[in-house]
Amino acid sequence: MNHKVDQYKDIYGQLKKSLRWKVADSRSIMMVASLYVTSQRPFHLDRFLEISDYIKSEVGTFSTLKHDLRYTIAAMLDIRYDDPHTKFHDFHAVYDSLIDAGFSRGAFSYIGAMTMLSEDAPTPLAEHGMNVYKKMREKHFFLTGHSDYPFALLLAQREEDHESLIETIEDFYTQLHAAGFRKGNDLQSMSHILSLHNGTNPDELVSRCARLFDLFKKEGIKTKAMFYPHIALLSYVDVNPGLVTEVKALWDELNSEKLFKWQKDLNGMMAVTFLMSDKIEHTDLLQAKLSTAIETLIQAQQATMIATVSAVSASTTGGDA
Repeated sequence: MNHKVDQYKDIYGQLKKSLRWKVADSRSIMMVASLYVTSQRPFHLDRFLEISDYIKSEVGTFSTLKHDLRYTIAAMLDIRYDDPHTKFHDFHAVYDSLIDAGFSRGAFSYIGAMTMLSEDAPTPLAEHGMNVYKKMREKHFFLTGHSDYPFALLLAQREEDHESLIETIEDFYTQLHAAGFRKGNDLQSMSHILSLHNGTNPDELVSRCARLFDLFKKEGIKTKAMFYPHIALLSYVDVNPGLVTEVKALWDELNSEKLFKWQKDLNGMMAVTFLMSDKIEHTDLLQAKLSTAIETLIQAQQATMIATVSAVSASTTGGDA
């Protein structure tokens, strides 16, 4: 794992130096750096900046992509595609389809569009996503907001009846609360992540999450609600005391770094993300399907964090297109 931290520090340092006067929130830079670390895609600063500048030149004056979010989108296109410039236009077409389907303009819809960007995404997916989102709001009107767009769209890509899917999410929400997790948007996100798990008994997943919660407490880690989605991520692998010990060791290492010591909560999330991506790299062929699911979840969770940071940034600069 040390190589991931070293890579993270190196990429962050390059980005921080280059974007010092362009990005107001250092967490945005941390998130961009993490995308390269978890993707295993080589980072080349000049290429990244060129893609970022291209995005800025292709959008309107008041677009959210004129601001910090364009760096995240540039990174996502760079790590996934050999021709990011062409893919950007495909991506923006998907975004436009979301707006046409009723999604609000802004960071969360842009990140949601990225979860849909693939060669075989069905045309009506935007409408399916809005349907899932509306059903989420029917269950939890005051909890469900724009930050749930990425997961609504990710869930909409499953070949499952929407009513059944929403009931699965609701069952997880109820069981997790009964197991000691506090109600709220973070618990809802946790339920979304668990509902994407195929092949494991729901009761077993809830049991794993409760065990992880207890193991974190035994390690002296106060498990804030914001960490609930990451506990759900960890439940995708075998739960044992060593897993949490690994998370804590990596978390402590990030906290000890001068570059990151003021972002302890985000460091905890990064620790889980890096650990899970490392397990994907060292999996065997029998676990390939699960690895793909975990990788998708990591990207979705990164996307949600990125969109949250970017939405705050955009609100201070006026971007909303």
